Amino acid sequence: MLLRSLTLIFFSCLIGLLSWVYSPTAIALTQIRLFDITYKECPPEIAKGAVTSGTTMAANCFIVTGKAENPTYKTVYDADIFGRIYDANNDPVMQNRTRLGSIPEVPPGISDFELRISVAANQPTPLKLKQFKAAGFGAQVRK
Repeated sequence: MLLRSLTLIFFSCLIGLLSWVYSPTAIALTQIRLFDITYKECPPEIAKGAVTSGTTMAANCFIVTGKAENPTYKTVYDADIFGRIYDANNDPVMQNRTRLGSIPEVPPGISDFELRISVAANQPTPLKLKQFKAAGFGAQVRK
C-alpha cells in the first residue's frame, strides 16, 4: 500500500514538473495594425433606406477604408475591428461600442479593407476616426 502511494505521488510530481517545462502552443489573437483610415459616403444603392441600429431613425451610410498590416506569415481569420468614431462636435457616433465590425481574412503583409457603418443623420460631419486596430485568429473560428 505504501509503495502504491509513493508511486502515485512520484508520477503526480513528474506530470506537474513536465507541465512547467513543456506547454502546448495556444491559439492566441494576432494583432493587426490598421492605418491610412478614411471614409466616404456609400453609393446610393447601398445607402437607400439606411437606419441606425435598433431604431427607425434616419441614418447616413459611410464606408470606412484603410490598410491592414498582418505581421505574421500566416493568414489571420475573423479579425475584429475596434476603433472610435466621433462627429464634428467630438461626440461619439456609436455610444459604448468600440467593436465596429470584422475582416473575414487578412493575408500576410499589407492589404486593403473596408467596413460599412451607419451614423445618425443628425450628427454633423466630418467624422473623426481614432484608435483603429484589429485582432484575429490563426485558424478559422466561425463557420
